[in-house]
Amino acid sequence: MKNSTNQQKSQPLISRLRSFMLVLFLPVACTASTGNRANEATGEEIRVTATDAQSPALDYDGNPMTVVYLENLGFEKIGKNSNDEDVAWLLSQGYRVIELDYAHHAKAIAPTINKDIIAINDSIAAGSFCGYSDCSHYRSYVLFEGYRLARDVPYFVDDPTVYNTPAEYTVGDSLYMDLVYPANPSVAVPVILSFSYSNSYATWDSDKKMLTAANQNQRLKLDYTLAGFNDSFLEGAPANGIAWAIADHPKYCSWGKGKPKDGPNDAYKSYETNPDAAQKVKSAIRTLRVWGDQLGLSGKIGIFGFSRGSTAGSMAIGDRTVPQFENAGFNIGTSDDVQAAALGPGVFDYTLIYDASDDGDKNMEARCPWVWGPLADNYQHWKTMGSEYLVETSATAPVLFFYNTDDEIYYQDQVAHLKAKLDSLGVPTSSLIDYGTGHAIPQTEASLTALYAFFKQHLVPPALSNRKED
Repeated sequence: MKNSTNQQKSQPLISRLRSFMLVLFLPVACTASTGNRANEATGEEIRVTATDAQSPALDYDGNPMTVVYLENLGFEKIGKNSNDEDVAWLLSQGYRVIELDYAHHAKAIAPTINKDIIAINDSIAAGSFCGYSDCSHYRSYVLFEGYRLARDVPYFVDDPTVYNTPAEYTVGDSLYMDLVYPANPSVAVPVILSFSYSNSYATWDSDKKMLTAANQNQRLKLDYTLAGFNDSFLEGAPANGIAWAIADHPKYCSWGKGKPKDGPNDAYKSYETNPDAAQKVKSAIRTLRVWGDQLGLSGKIGIFGFSRGSTAGSMAIGDRTVPQFENAGFNIGTSDDVQAAALGPGVFDYTLIYDASDDGDKNMEARCPWVWGPLADNYQHWKTMGSEYLVETSATAPVLFFYNTDDEIYYQDQVAHLKAKLDSLGVPTSSLIDYGTGHAIPQTEASLTALYAFFKQHLVPPALSNRKED
């Protein structure tokens, strides 16, 4: 990495926090409509109010950023602002706000509410949500009442010379995260961070004639994340007393591309490299902790990772200190410790990729030696590329592993080896296996309950009492 990256400073929080924290009580000429919508969680129709902002915030493709605001739920509200205040704030930020009123229904609680989160994201992705066909497919959010959104929080400045693609990308973009938090909270809550398995990288536009040099902020691209995998875990976390954040994936280029300078094309196909990945993960955690302190969060941070997001997120769990990993990015000196991690199928130790043939990791088998040299001659260097290397003592964060046994075999090998090392050190581990089929995320009530229970044990969020129906 360039030395300038090591001296990055997080931009002052005060000016940014004002834009996220203050309620703007200015007259807003908005168009609103009301109606009813069938609800997956309650099995009944619920009231819908949709309001467009006077000055809409648009995504890169020109579609309105949308917040689906779930209100009057079946459990107590942590944010002390009224729903009218929080909706007015969202409109002042340019969001289209679609309010779903659950009337304190007894089933509008975790994990039943996740069914509706899945249905909402699937409908937005299909272009048919509450009469709207133009909601953003990667800048739309499901927020629980009392929660607000700190969007585009910078956490690192990318170095284009790590992956050297595309050739025109020579000035590093900022990487960002989105943070969903309770505003004016009655009690401090922990937060779960995930590294996206979509990407926001600079790329070519649709006619292949012009390079897009800006971050497209596709962390939550529905086709690749929420709707593509029926993933409701993060957005459902507030029903369990937990805030959430999602960050740009550390590999800031197409997952199938990347090469060393003057190296073979696509040498980095299907994997990431250190120190770049570890530096970004640790900077993201430090940044999140600083923002959490300002927003009244508890300071406890968990990691949720799936697929390439699991590979990235696993860099956070180990207790080994590597100065090259620690002393880069923002907020250097702030703790980058996490208190727990749920890791799905991913790659944690690249020295294992030759354990079996035809097990799904042929891209790495062929290409890792192109940039790291032969394994036999460079074993220790290969170890530093994976997160297993960072696991040193029992101070490593507790981990829940989740995977399906009909997924690619190499994932099971990776999990087995990392779990065995954690177990040998006395690090608490648990497993959630065959909750579905293939390369998938837990989405059943039973599997989601197990995931949330794990984080409740280690992050200690406030218990939320249920409320009576209206």
